[in-house]
Amino acid sequence: MKKIFMASAIILFAGMHAQITFGVKAGYALSTLNTNEDDFEMGGIEGGLKSKSGFYVGALVEHKFNSKFAIQGELEYANLGGKAEVSMPGIKVTEKLNLNRIIIPVSARYYATPELGIYAGPYVSFKTNNKVKFEMSGPNAGMVDPAGISQGEKYVEKFLDDNLKSTDFGLFLGADYSVYKGLFVDARYSFGLTNMIKNPQNDEKMKMNFLQIGLGYKFK
Repeated sequence: MKKIFMASAIILFAGMHAQITFGVKAGYALSTLNTNEDDFEMGGIEGGLKSKSGFYVGALVEHKFNSKFAIQGELEYANLGGKAEVSMPGIKVTEKLNLNRIIIPVSARYYATPELGIYAGPYVSFKTNNKVKFEMSGPNAGMVDPAGISQGEKYVEKFLDDNLKSTDFGLFLGADYSVYKGLFVDARYSFGLTNMIKNPQNDEKMKMNFLQIGLGYKFK
């Protein structure tokens, strides 16, 4: 009897192992920082938050239970964040806020067809570093001291490091489609659920949402 159970376990494990697939992926990311203080106007200075383009690269492992259902885990590096635009008479400052993250998504997958997979699940992300880039435009842009720009960038980077949480959590949903053998196209949208501000004052909130569109390859 023990031999029968052992043989069954070995067969089951072998079957499970045969369903595991590894892959890689990369693509475009469009991220937005959403706050309850997006726009402001004070003393002739106006500003607001906009979406920022970035990228992501990563690896995945998928385990198929059968032809319809699977789970998938991923490890990604993503350039996310947002843009803050501040306008003053004669000049506009665009602050590109690069919140570089390590993202770990885990999804439940349903294959509507052998080629089309639909999925959803949670993710957790961890800060790697925050980088800020100032861009000036307008008739008075050339009057700004480059040393002042560099100092401003460092100030905002320190502000982000000191005031934003190093981890956040959210949910995502998406779909991918196999176009040729292991090659697939992938699109997903992620909703941040964590208030990223460490010590919010006056009920201030900031969450990050991001769209990812890319290509991947599963080694079969």
